[in-house]
Amino acid sequence: MCGRLDQNHTAIDYVAAMHWRGGAPRVASQAAPSYNAPPGTWRPLMRIVDGQLVLADAFWGYRASWAADKLPISINARLEKLGNRYWMPLLKAGRAIVPADGWYEWTGEKGRKQPWHIHLKTREPLFIAAIGACASARAQAAESGFAIVTADAEGGMVDVHDRRPIVFSAEDAALWLDPDLSAQQAEQLARSVALGPDAFEWHPVPKEVGRAGNDGPHLAAQLDLLA
Repeated sequence: MCGRLDQNHTAIDYVAAMHWRGGAPRVASQAAPSYNAPPGTWRPLMRIVDGQLVLADAFWGYRASWAADKLPISINARLEKLGNRYWMPLLKAGRAIVPADGWYEWTGEKGRKQPWHIHLKTREPLFIAAIGACASARAQAAESGFAIVTADAEGGMVDVHDRRPIVFSAEDAALWLDPDLSAQQAEQLARSVALGPDAFEWHPVPKEVGRAGNDGPHLAAQLDLLA
């Protein structure tokens, strides 16, 4: 977790769902809505820039510049490791929110894996915790990219996957973005108020979602496994 996103609404839709109470947000995202957004692409990301909520595109994947020959690109960052020297600078000054409608997980053995679409029971947008460098330069995409913060699935989702993204309510997502929040406070926020397994539901979807080039609403539609 998390290796594929459903972001089928527009950037403006996600900003509206945020119910932002600060100044007018700036929407600079040019990414097209997608039911099947993979890592290694530029996706809508919320950040605070000079006190303003900005929704712009960022590269999904992160690797520090000094680790180019040492570590692979990370698409996820484990909550329990955010305090180490690799992630701490981003936890301090690179917190962000990935807006989405759901995400996908796979179960089963290799060659027979079944994909599942996971979403809020309310079907409202998700506000997923992320950290990254989030620079605008695209020459070294991973050095300016982001990773989704994940935690243990706490049993309730273990039948689909043992990890889950940290998902906030709109109000708590705003707190996560607050630059006045310390790294320690942000980590505690993620541990204490992230939405639990009982807020979500999931259903099987067509295996076509496994191919990153595929897209369309049918990829998120419930599949009858008994058919």
